[in-house]
Amino acid sequence: MRMYDIIEKKRDGGVLSDAEIDFFVHGYVAGEIPDYQMSALFMAIFFQGMDARETAHLTMAMAQSGDMLDLSSIPGIKVDKHSTGGVGDKATLVCVPLAAAVGVPVAKISGRGLGHTGGTVDKMESVPGVQVAPSRERFLEIARTVGCVVVGQSGNLDPADKKFYALRDVTATVNSMPLIASSVMSKKIAAGADRILLEVTCGNGAFMKSVDEAVELSRQMVEIGENVGRTTVALVTDMNVPLGCCVGNTLEIAEVCDVLRGHGPQDTVDVCSELAANMAYLAEKGTLGECRAAVRRAIDDGSAFGKFCEMIAALGGDVRTLYDTSLLPQAACMREVRAPRDGFVFAMDTERVGTASVVLGAGRATKEDAIDYTAGIRLARKTGDPVAAGEALGTIYASREDLLDAGERILLGAYDIRDERPASHAHFYARISREGIERF
Repeated sequence: MRMYDIIEKKRDGGVLSDAEIDFFVHGYVAGEIPDYQMSALFMAIFFQGMDARETAHLTMAMAQSGDMLDLSSIPGIKVDKHSTGGVGDKATLVCVPLAAAVGVPVAKISGRGLGHTGGTVDKMESVPGVQVAPSRERFLEIARTVGCVVVGQSGNLDPADKKFYALRDVTATVNSMPLIASSVMSKKIAAGADRILLEVTCGNGAFMKSVDEAVELSRQMVEIGENVGRTTVALVTDMNVPLGCCVGNTLEIAEVCDVLRGHGPQDTVDVCSELAANMAYLAEKGTLGECRAAVRRAIDDGSAFGKFCEMIAALGGDVRTLYDTSLLPQAACMREVRAPRDGFVFAMDTERVGTASVVLGAGRATKEDAIDYTAGIRLARKTGDPVAAGEALGTIYASREDLLDAGERILLGAYDIRDERPASHAHFYARISREGIERF
């Protein structure tokens, strides 16, 4: 078998066999196939696509390219949750303890931020003492005793995806539906959960810009999950506005605590409650309505916040900073960003908000960049809110005044203030499962 023939076949619109897919996955991971041939194949897939069988087999070949987690020692139906990311997206850190509080075991591996989107692992590390790379034995022990655990990717889990993504990132082949779907689902399958909930964000702050794109990606990922025996549900959520009011690591941890204690921003409460209810539904904890009621009770009675504190403590974190978030590290410099005119916030360029947070120090432009955990943005006005000239649109935080100058310019450019109030927007656009596509 030759890589040349596989590239030619896909270039001309052919359907690759299981053996051909196995050949290039294992060959590239082993270093036997050069970057230039793999790049050519990715570009052929970018233009020609892959059918459902090809995509499902590619996913499994990637998942099996390294270690596969065995979660069988954790009792119950294990549910994993994945988000395609966004700005202010702290949903995982709310959903996981919330689901665990209603009896859903969650043993989750999360990623770091890159570009304008934040990373769950970075947010966790902003809590003093937290260690996000425990041994596999400790990872499983925390999942069994606490009921939930979130850690960073380590070891030899899905090495094909790491190599593939690094190459796709520099060859303009990231935005391919089958390659995105196989990337997401291979990690989820390798992570060992019984069932999978996907949050697919769409809008100007997400990688999927339109609802139709997000629904199609969701459909493909659900199909992959079902084809390999993992019951999978996807919810398409809005990312035309940042989730919650805080963007940045310690700021978002404080907001997670607020939400879990029952007084966080309403959009975050609503989105995370629905996601956690769907996790409980996948774990067969009742009807969807019963699961929604259960997760609301878990916020009201404090059990969800308790689970979050237990998890952070088990990972070495200083839980005092969760009960009193003023003890979290604080930024050296801060500044209010003020509205230039009266009106309504008609729209926000959410990706630009994320970019402002990166410039302030809260994110990475490259994987090697260091993060200032205290940097970020606390939004005072979002889409639909009235504002008067000189009122605060938000507060920005950084380690130096010159970073505030740059962050202020970018954040101001993210606001579209007009005389008219915009129409209200939905938090959820669709739910995709093996039963089909339900649009809201």
